Amino acid sequence: MFLAHLLNSLLMIAMPVCLAIFLIKRWKLGARLWLIGAATFILSQIGHIPFNSLAGMLLNRTSLTKMSPEAGLIFNAVFLGLSAGLFEELFRYAMFRWWAKDARSWRKGVLTGAGHGGAEAIIFGAIALYTFVQFAYLRNADLSKIVPAGQLAQTRLQLSGYWSLDWFGSLQGALERLFAIPTQIAFAVLVLQTFTRRQWFWVWLAVLYHAALDAGAVLLSGLGGALPAYTFMAALTLVNLLLIFRLRRPEPVKETLPSTTPAFTPEPVVTPEK
Repeated sequence: MFLAHLLNSLLMIAMPVCLAIFLIKRWKLGARLWLIGAATFILSQIGHIPFNSLAGMLLNRTSLTKMSPEAGLIFNAVFLGLSAGLFEELFRYAMFRWWAKDARSWRKGVLTGAGHGGAEAIIFGAIALYTFVQFAYLRNADLSKIVPAGQLAQTRLQLSGYWSLDWFGSLQGALERLFAIPTQIAFAVLVLQTFTRRQWFWVWLAVLYHAALDAGAVLLSGLGGALPAYTFMAALTLVNLLLIFRLRRPEPVKETLPSTTPAFTPEPVVTPEK
């Protein structure tokens, strides 16, 4: 599955890049809004990742660690879903409110969402590519000369698990991004309604929907493994695509105001006869 691992990382990077090029060229909107969406994802994770780490350390000191495995899975799913929904959708709201003030049309909302999901995919793709290069180097190397003795057994176990994956397991990262990018676009279009319809509940709907989707994926993955989780994500991706087009509105028409200054026609100059 050497090629499958390589293809997985390349697809994770290529899919969002190709989508960005297609949307920018088709709608002639430029790359600015895509880049703003991408930067918003990165900024949201600067707060989101440390928050999850700190919350995990604090929760490990409480009685929650004594919960049953099933209760712990449910708690983790709900907690992780809510934290992702709050951080990403509130940052997205702030983006529309203070940064992308001109993004008030469906196309511009889609482009920012493609940037948000695109940055996520490219970052994960870069990590997957780095892992592939590292594991390809270690595959036939003498690990005893590279890896400390205390980490040798764990490294061999990781290498064995990585290279023994079937094609489906090797391409899971690309499959996840295929589902995640339309989902991020749907979230962006939902939050945008807060500004185009001037109704606050849309941003909270996006938070709750994001939380429910992430929690459901974590829960199904923990209870039934990858197949139920990916089936759930695939079904919701279809729902999200329908949602994106259901919320589509006509693009605002740029009005050309008529000139208020009357046209000046020079009159012939009459000179008195001598």
